Amino acid sequence: MTVQTDLSLDGSRVGFYPGTFDPFTVGHLDIARRALGIVDRLVIGVALNPGKVPRLQLDERCAAIAETFALEGLSAVSVAPFETLMIEAARAHGAHYVIRGLRSESDLTSEMPMAAINHRLAPELETLFLTAREEHRLIASSLVRELLAYGGDIRPYVPENIARRLLPNEAEKPT
Repeated sequence: MTVQTDLSLDGSRVGFYPGTFDPFTVGHLDIARRALGIVDRLVIGVALNPGKVPRLQLDERCAAIAETFALEGLSAVSVAPFETLMIEAARAHGAHYVIRGLRSESDLTSEMPMAAINHRLAPELETLFLTAREEHRLIASSLVRELLAYGGDIRPYVPENIARRLLPNEAEKPT
């Protein structure tokens, strides 16, 4: 009989925070920061979703998110693209925890069945739900994309480096 621990081979607790992150928002950033209070290392898993046409390509999203964490000085975070089942990507990175953010009851309603299936397929992975802080509950990537489509100001909802990548006039501004 094997005893499952919550530590990787190097003794660290590893979390996997998956999503399409199109775009990565300040709400995502807040969940990641808070997850670092639970895990020693966090892998942001950036998914390719064939059913969506992203604003930024997969490699661009990964680079933008990695830049965000570098600017934050958070070295315990890495960013990795994936095109597989989430549990396969989490296993490949030595994760023991899957981090999921919840903004509302409807998020919980959709996340619970996924967590149950993931547990059945990968019982060694524990799903941890972190609720969004009040100031981030209304921020959704889909709303940011809609704002972009109509020329709205997305800067309050995404990290500054992400805004520069998404807003054509922001790219020329000095940092």
